This record gives sequence, C-alpha cells and structure tokens, in this order.
Amino acid sequence: MIRLLCLLLLLPGLAAAEEVVLGLSRDEVSISTTFDGDEILIFGAIKREEPAPAGNPLEVVVTVAGPSVPVTVRRKARVAGIWVNTDAVEVDLAPSFYAVATTGPFDEVLSAVEDLRHRVSIPRAIRSVGAPAFIPDSESFTDALIRIRTEAGLYRRDEGAVDLSEETLFQASVRLPANLVEGQYATRIFLTRGGRVVDVYVTQIAVNKVGLERWLFDLSKSHALIYGLLSLVIAVAAGWGASAAFQALRR
Repeated sequence: MIRLLCLLLLLPGLAAAEEVVLGLSRDEVSISTTFDGDEILIFGAIKREEPAPAGNPLEVVVTVAGPSVPVTVRRKARVAGIWVNTDAVEVDLAPSFYAVATTGPFDEVLSAVEDLRHRVSIPRAIRSVGAPAFIPDSESFTDALIRIRTEAGLYRRDEGAVDLSEETLFQASVRLPANLVEGQYATRIFLTRGGRVVDVYVTQIAVNKVGLERWLFDLSKSHALIYGLLSLVIAVAAGWGASAAFQALRR
C-alpha cells in the first residue's frame, strides 16, 4: 500500500516532465464585411525539469476546431429522371472548421489509441452515433461531409506543417477561411513520443462579427421583422437602381 501511494504521488511529476508554454499571434479574429480569411500563428516552447529523454523523438500536433453543431447530410438519387433526396443522416456533432497540423506523418506522430482517446483526427472529431438502422452505409455520409468541407477549405490535415526546433521551440501557421462561423475556436497542442501523448495544452481563439456584419446579425436575431423588411427594401432599391442604370445606358 505504501509503495502504491508513493507511485501515485510521483505520477503528476512524471506527467509534467515535458510541458507546453504556448503563445498566439492573436487570440481574437474579427469578421467584417471585407473579411476574406485570416492566418493565426501558433508558437511555443517545451518546458522541462530535466534533459529530454532519449529514444523516441518529440512530436507536436496542433488542432483548431470551430463550434460543433448537428448537421444533416442528404443523399440524392435519380428517380424518374429527376434528382431527389432519398436518404438522410443527422451527424450529431461536427465542427464548423477543423484543422490539424503535425510535425510528421499523422499515423507516426499519434497512435490510433491516442487518436481515439483525444479525438484528434478529422473523422474522430465528428460524432455520429444516431444513424437510422435502415441505412447500412451510414459511414459514407460522414465521409461525404468530410469531403465537402475539405473541398471548401473548412477541414484540413497538414502533415509536416509544424516546425519543431531542437525539441524545444515549435510554430505552426493555421489559415482560417473567409466562411468562418462565429464562436470560440478550441486550440489544442499535443506533445507526443512514440505515438503516445505526454502533454496537452488547450486555449481558445474568439471569432466575432464586427461593424455592419455584427449590426445585421444582431438585427436578424432580435428584430426579425425589421430585418426582413429592410432586406426587401434593399432588394427593391438595388433592382430599381440596376434598371435605371440599364435604361440610361440604352439612351
């Protein structure tokens, strides 16, 4: 019993043998009417109480995840010459944006067991457990969601994008696309050796609408009728202006 207690007391010290000291080029992103994307520089250092252990090299994994919400994925099929929705699967939670960057090949940097435990890879970051029983290939809907969002630049896996120097300093640049969703973006940094996670650091990046974007968003939520009427007036004014300009050009 005494030996067990001593071992338990030593475990925190062992777990903290290598720790992340993190910095961000910015911890807030503002979405305005001219927003066309942004870039976040994630950098840091590894703090140690003793020299780095020999053997397996240190690796770094960085993830940035946008707010997770349910998503309905539909499959179309051609029926009587018309494309219609035939099946649908609701993915329980899927991040609106997800980027994972590593110092090397993902499968070498992180083991499958640790990926399952920490939900690091893109498929693991998506939770889908409530698929209808009559759809045998429900996994294909999740695969389709990943493919669509990857093509849109919302999901990315960048192997070798994290630069690690002397197993002490690291940095990675994460590109944020223009079609971001407002909210808190969870940023995680994993230190691994031999595919096993030895430390995790978690922080947040705030993404908020500002200026006219914020005013319109708040108006649509708090005064939906006024927002709708304003949208109608703007559409009519734009149509009238285009018609007047066309008539002027014809003269």
